[in-house]
Amino acid sequence: MPRSRLARLEARGVALAALRRFFAARDFLEVETPLLVPSPGLEIHLDAVAAGRGYLITSPEYQMKRLLAAGFERIYQVCKCFRAGERGPHHAGEFTMVEWYRGYADLDAIVRDTEELVAEVVTAVAGAPKARVAGRALDVAPPWPRLTVRAAMRRWAGVEVAGDEPAPDLVAAVRAAGIAVADDTAWDDAFFAAFLARVEPALAALDRPVILEDWPAPLAALARRRPDDPRTALRFEVYVGGIELANAFGELTDPVEQRARFEHDQAIRRARGKPVYPIDERLLAALAEGLPPSAGIALGFDRLVMLATGTDTIDQVLTFSSHEL
Repeated sequence: MPRSRLARLEARGVALAALRRFFAARDFLEVETPLLVPSPGLEIHLDAVAAGRGYLITSPEYQMKRLLAAGFERIYQVCKCFRAGERGPHHAGEFTMVEWYRGYADLDAIVRDTEELVAEVVTAVAGAPKARVAGRALDVAPPWPRLTVRAAMRRWAGVEVAGDEPAPDLVAAVRAAGIAVADDTAWDDAFFAAFLARVEPALAALDRPVILEDWPAPLAALARRRPDDPRTALRFEVYVGGIELANAFGELTDPVEQRARFEHDQAIRRARGKPVYPIDERLLAALAEGLPPSAGIALGFDRLVMLATGTDTIDQVLTFSSHEL
């Protein structure tokens, strides 16, 4: 193994120790939940890895929310997650996720956690709050700029996104911006065609991390809608040098709405010829028993190590990548 690889693995250990110090200082409890589950989630763009009679988790989200409902208020987990068909410079089929939740908290608390955690981990590894992406130094010291998805799509893609427009209207707007999409393109696919073509490259050119917040309601997943604008979800993502680092929700606590969303996602997966996973009835039961107002986030630990070490590909910060096994 090259010395450079060994040095990055040492840095990974430093990052993990700094992360655990961060959560211990804020009275978070580290938890462990199963990796093999009967329901891996129904998010349309994520496919799970089947294992025996169940699936390997794409995220520990469902079980951690059950712990919140049981009474824990501050919890975090560092665990392996698995996603079928994910392979690329920033993607691996098996990767390490950091996920944490705060009961009786809102997304602003999670924003502060994320800013402080990233700055502390990067400083522990690099000696200063300076991440490196493609040879560029990026200042990750808090606070970070915040931008709504609607504003980002307008500024960089030239597309107005309300969140309640029919798919044909969004398709027409994306085409008018010069981005090719087919007539029968679904709402989410039309959105991401514009986002990936125009917004992500613009985010990559910025010299600061960005909180991209207020996602359109069709992309709410397990997030609540904004009470003052139901076309928008209480969700944010973190981008650093164009790399998607984290995804956060103001958690949906209504079991009736959550079931309806699950059934909707099942129908879409079925229509698109994708595997249709079972609904997690135990999660819905926990919501019915009472999940407090909560917020949580999933952060890619491997990508954080990449940023702290100035590494270009995820394989370089893994102990062994899939093609080395």
